Amino acid sequence: MAFERKPSVPAKRMLLQAAFLVAAATAVPAFAGIDVDINVGPPPAPQVEAVPAVPAGYVWAPGFWEFAHGHYVWRRGHLMESRRGYHWVPETWDHRGDHHHFEEGHWDRDHH
Repeated sequence: MAFERKPSVPAKRMLLQAAFLVAAATAVPAFAGIDVDINVGPPPAPQVEAVPAVPAGYVWAPGFWEFAHGHYVWRRGHLMESRRGYHWVPETWDHRGDHHHFEEGHWDRDHH
């Protein structure tokens, strides 16, 4: 007589966790960027950065102020590989009524 062994509860849990991780890793993000509205003072003026010579195939992403952990933090500019048919739109802060709105940098399709 042959006995069929059923997986134990920890084994089942591990299989479910593995399936969840695979699904999460292969899921397509539901959004392309992040918009944030905050009710604090405006960000400081942008810092002056020396922009290096930009080699072919790259674009310069300028630095910007990020609001993190209750205060503004300067994120330095950097080179990024360019994307054919797209241009880089840098991060921005806009004053909207009684708050400041942050729009994350993103790639926009070129319009010809």
